[in-house]
Amino acid sequence: MSADTARSIDLGQGWNWQQQDTRLELGVTHTQDSLDSSEPAEARDRGAKILSDSGAVWQNQHLMGFGTLNPEPAPGQYDWSSLDKRMQLIKDTGGRTVLTLCCAPDWMKGGTPGQTDWSKLEVAPDPSHFDDFAALAAEAVQRYPQIERVLVWNELKGFYHADQNRWDYEGYTALYNKVYTAVKAVRPDVQIGGPYVVMTSLDPGSPNSSDLQGPWGVVDQRSLDVLDYWLKHKVGADFIAVDGSTATRGGEAASPVDVGAQKFAAIGNWIRQRTPLAIWWAEFYPDVPPGAQGGPDSSASAAATLATVAAFVRSDVSIALLWGPQGSSLEYSALWTDSTRSDGGEPTPLTAAWQWLVPRLQHKEIEVGRSTTQPLLAFRDTKDGSAVIVNLTGDDVTIPGHGAVPGWAVVVRNSGG
Repeated sequence: MSADTARSIDLGQGWNWQQQDTRLELGVTHTQDSLDSSEPAEARDRGAKILSDSGAVWQNQHLMGFGTLNPEPAPGQYDWSSLDKRMQLIKDTGGRTVLTLCCAPDWMKGGTPGQTDWSKLEVAPDPSHFDDFAALAAEAVQRYPQIERVLVWNELKGFYHADQNRWDYEGYTALYNKVYTAVKAVRPDVQIGGPYVVMTSLDPGSPNSSDLQGPWGVVDQRSLDVLDYWLKHKVGADFIAVDGSTATRGGEAASPVDVGAQKFAAIGNWIRQRTPLAIWWAEFYPDVPPGAQGGPDSSASAAATLATVAAFVRSDVSIALLWGPQGSSLEYSALWTDSTRSDGGEPTPLTAAWQWLVPRLQHKEIEVGRSTTQPLLAFRDTKDGSAVIVNLTGDDVTIPGHGAVPGWAVVVRNSGG
């Protein structure tokens, strides 16, 4: 898009605007490869600069897996080496620290002490070892004073009653309560949340459909049951965490991409009717519609991600974490290209807009607008008038006398422009 075309888009007439009411803090979750010391130095440095320069308010790391080794291979025998490195990365790049308390050492789930079978990473600890896992959580938050928030477990991994075709929300909540109590006993300043359940979308008419539905699909009632049970039986919480994608389980994604993103707003509103707890999207996956290709280098994925951020602004979300800021094979946006490659660590189609948004959303300086006549979305700075403009489709949008906004375009328009 030319600078003239960007300047010519009238953001006054024919737009619906909503002022940001809740502070939204964007962050990232480090995964298997994420600016590790083994990566080519120049590529790593480029990625680290992006992360340091308004790439995230919060940085999240898992206790075990997703880039870290087994922290307690045998009872009372700790190996913090890999987690030490990730914690130092967060410090070095100026992030605030979240620790996801997942996953569990093998000896807590029937394995042999001293051995780690990574194929069983997602197995939940046995109830007889819930106290052991809670004790490990307490050790971790004491070792790293920088930790300010913790998420208890991840997507209820291993907590499912196949015979009953539902989540084992009783088992998860029992683990959560033990972890909450143990962490608060040693670090009462740390904020704790759950249940980190996947808010699956189904096609209309599918079994397990709920009443929470829209043009994006129908939320699986089993996911809502987890939230209802946890809210009723938790011993305490500082926030509530969920995750999900815009596509249905059948793989259908709506177009324009902000139609799919309405799911996040609908779920946020459903949650707000039940609790005043701060709402987190621990993971979010904005899918692209048929015919578009998603991925770290995809402008379509960048546009879909920004449509989702707009939905967060409209639904009282406090924190949202981008899964995997380093480019990988996942078909979703990242903030820098794969820095395991010597030519990696470069910005992606999302990077500039994301970095523009991070500090402004943190300080409640944004209003979100949607054109009533064209598939355009905009974020506008309420102080200086600068903006991010997004084409929500793969089709060009004509601006009479000024050319066109290309399909999936994402542009940062400076103040006065």
